[in-house]
Amino acid sequence: MSDEQATTTDATSEAQALAARNDNRSQRPDSSAFREFITSGWAPRDTQTPEQGEFAPYTAVRRSALSARFPGTRLVIPAGAFKVRSNDTDYRFRPHSAFAHLTGLGTDQEPDAVLVLHPLPVEGHEAVLYFRPLAPRDSTEFYSDSRYGEFWVGARPSLEDVAALTGIQTAHLDELADALAKDVGADGLRIALLDDVDAAVDAIVAEVRAQADLVDSAQLDATLAEAVSELRLIKDAYEIEQMRAAVDASIAGFEHVVRALGRAVAHARGERVVETVFEAHARLEGNTVGYDTIAAAGEHATTLHWIRNDGEVRPGEMLLLDAGVEVESLYTADVTRTLPVDGTFTEVQRKVYQAVLDAADAAFAVAVPGKNFRDVHAAAMEVIADRLASWGLLPGTAEESLAPEGQQHRRWMVHGTSHHLGIDVHDCAQARREMYLDATIEPGMVFTIEPGLYFKADDLTIPAELRGIGVRIEDDVLITADGNENLSAALPRRPDEVEAWMASLR
Repeated sequence: MSDEQATTTDATSEAQALAARNDNRSQRPDSSAFREFITSGWAPRDTQTPEQGEFAPYTAVRRSALSARFPGTRLVIPAGAFKVRSNDTDYRFRPHSAFAHLTGLGTDQEPDAVLVLHPLPVEGHEAVLYFRPLAPRDSTEFYSDSRYGEFWVGARPSLEDVAALTGIQTAHLDELADALAKDVGADGLRIALLDDVDAAVDAIVAEVRAQADLVDSAQLDATLAEAVSELRLIKDAYEIEQMRAAVDASIAGFEHVVRALGRAVAHARGERVVETVFEAHARLEGNTVGYDTIAAAGEHATTLHWIRNDGEVRPGEMLLLDAGVEVESLYTADVTRTLPVDGTFTEVQRKVYQAVLDAADAAFAVAVPGKNFRDVHAAAMEVIADRLASWGLLPGTAEESLAPEGQQHRRWMVHGTSHHLGIDVHDCAQARREMYLDATIEPGMVFTIEPGLYFKADDLTIPAELRGIGVRIEDDVLITADGNENLSAALPRRPDEVEAWMASLR
């Protein structure tokens, strides 16, 4: 190549923007003849309007409750945008949980959408859902846009489709900026944003606020995040139905895993056999898993969030499986069982397992209306501390360990006993302390009960027989008017029942 040719090539390369270079591999035709031909000759679309979703009456009530907390304030709740996995490939889209909770849209609906609650002149709000509707077939998006085009990702819904499904007025996403700016600052109209969900929406709201000379909006945004989180503390009838479905699907997934334990033992990465069996079931029977599956065999069970899942599954050891199916509405189960790989607990395994089970039973006993959420954890810890003291593992008495200045028993269970569960696996996470940790338990709450004991292989403070044993038992609990219901009770918990259940499946 001559110097002149090299200089020309370099200049051409520099002139092409980096963002455009992903298309260098593209051989997509772009002639006018091609455009005319590909956008013509299509049969009419199916224009059947979907029926309103069964969730719609419930989401209307939720929006009304949120509206009451923010009179005179425009509320902006984005669904979020695609997130890049690598280069020009995206993760499968999942809408933000607050958006899904307030609209009823689940699965992968609807990227870039924004729910806006516009304040009405007297009281209340009008909900409008802004999103990118299906483009006509004579548009370039139809055949050339790999993120949104019908040729690439299939036909997306129209404005009329989403309005009919959700019961919410809809508008094109192109109208969002003007709609957000309208009257902001006049007569004290403020705008509250669920921020850090969609950078494009964050930028629009920032510009609107700057033009209206609105400052110090961070606290208002934080209050909105808090409110949409607290709105989920008490589940309505639709949510409870979805939770039941998620738990039932998860129990079936555990059954599939037990049937596959022989394959897991035979594979060098048996934990991954367990993971893929459960996750295949979740994808077939629901939306996906609600969180990364923990398939922890042997000593890996002492690592609380072991999600590498690349170890062996050995006879004589135990498998801690923490997994949940997320159904299409995005509600998820969160269940853990610790299973003897060959179907029978050893004496030492059974001893540790029984201690954890007794702690769980104690927690169930106080998970009732009128008790404090903290009481659930405290009840479990009393059993854990007592058992550890009886085994001679504590430097003092159980009572001394349970005192705030003690807590030595927490060496072997550093996590909490319960967390709220729902559309997020750790639901209601932005709720105020007085509404969560310090709250009184009420009917309609759904949370986990999940004590555990984790004895690491290199822990020199414990007898050798305990080293490398990790046990957690986790159930999903619905608070009822007069007590509680274990939603995951169909999955055996007691050691004899676990052994009989495994034998029946193998």
